[in-house]
Amino acid sequence: MTEINSSFAISNPQLLSILAFLNKTYMLDKLFGWGKKKAEPEQSPAIPFGRYSDNNKSLAKVNRWTDAETLYKEKKYTESLDAFFDYIRDDEAANVVYERNGAEGRFHFYQGSKVVRGTFNAERINAEVTLVRMAQPSVPVMRRLLEMNFNLFYGRFALENERLCMKFDSDPSAASPSKLYYGLKELATKADKQDDLLVQDFATLETTDSEHIISVSDAEKAVKYEYLQKWIKETLDYINTLDAEKFAGGISYMLLSLIYRIDYLITPEGKLLNDLEKIGGIYFKKDERSVIEKSKDMIEEFKKFQQLSKEEINSYLFHSRYTYSVVSPQPYKTIAEAIHGANQNMVWYRDNNHPLIASQTIEYGIMFCQYTYSLPKAITELNHLFMMINYPHYFTALGFDNEYYNAERNSFDERNIVGQIKAIQQKWKEKFPLMSFKTENLRFDNLVNFNYSFTNEMEFLNMETK
Repeated sequence: MTEINSSFAISNPQLLSILAFLNKTYMLDKLFGWGKKKAEPEQSPAIPFGRYSDNNKSLAKVNRWTDAETLYKEKKYTESLDAFFDYIRDDEAANVVYERNGAEGRFHFYQGSKVVRGTFNAERINAEVTLVRMAQPSVPVMRRLLEMNFNLFYGRFALENERLCMKFDSDPSAASPSKLYYGLKELATKADKQDDLLVQDFATLETTDSEHIISVSDAEKAVKYEYLQKWIKETLDYINTLDAEKFAGGISYMLLSLIYRIDYLITPEGKLLNDLEKIGGIYFKKDERSVIEKSKDMIEEFKKFQQLSKEEINSYLFHSRYTYSVVSPQPYKTIAEAIHGANQNMVWYRDNNHPLIASQTIEYGIMFCQYTYSLPKAITELNHLFMMINYPHYFTALGFDNEYYNAERNSFDERNIVGQIKAIQQKWKEKFPLMSFKTENLRFDNLVNFNYSFTNEMEFLNMETK
């Protein structure tokens, strides 16, 4: 049978002609890229990652801020409010509701676990947010709020019946867009932080007005709990194999990267987020202790995370909508310097065969910025792609279809990675016309070299706005 088929294949002139055509087509594909598929669109479950950044405005939204200022100067206060609330509204997140009838109107917007509600007319703009319910008067609680009042610039704490709240108000003629922006930001961000801390510190207080929080599916919680514990265990186990003095810098990089990875990928809320922030605070606190001592303390705090039950962790896993970032934007030079510094510090680990430390040092550079600054959305999208490439199993477990990197085979989906980068650039071309990520400089021989080449391109991006 084999001889018959072989003879037929060699002697059939039509088949020879077809094979010659296919071979020619294959060579043309190799030379000119004919027949190459476009990068597949990313299949994205509706799962938010990282801290919200309001440094994501389109050019049209930025122009609305200019409109608000111009209308305010012209004493068209209600029209200025129209433009202002349009500016802070994130259409994708549906975070702001604004209604106006003549000179009167009302609004509400979301900030994590809290909702800021307000009204306005020709005489007054009022806004308030409910913190907690206090069924019984408490002197310690009131003392805490009185002390905190001194640190507020625009708002104040108040008690109405059993409701502890924060308030802000202003005459429309005095409510410039800048005052309104920072006044409402203070109200929203302080309330979102303090409600959890107050309930945690005072047993007499109760959570209230949190019905808008979006619950997380049991499947998502299970994946996040698994990887939270997995990443902590893997990091601490690896650090345990290292010489604490010789690898002091590498250990601190791994611990800090772990903080930023958990913050971005797990996105904990409430007390869990507060505890995570405290771990980072140990390292950056200005004192006389050595890096080795600080790393030991950070490790002990992570061990406390390992003792938390699944139920405790799950209670702080939920989705929220935000209007304000809790961190501030920085010139892109600041981001570039952080990336450059981390990449320089990873060289010794790469050259001395410590690829895990090298990769996590590189990761530290961009994720420190993601955690600490309010980044342009274009940079956040590049950071997100970086994390998808480095942690493919986590994203697959969450239901994402694309696997950009297979660690077992050390293989990259080069076409799709390049396609996603170009799609990000195209999406933000109007706002950042000079942003040019040179994908031809990417290296795909191993993960460390890819990470270095990827972040090196990010370092030299021109993020000047139009």
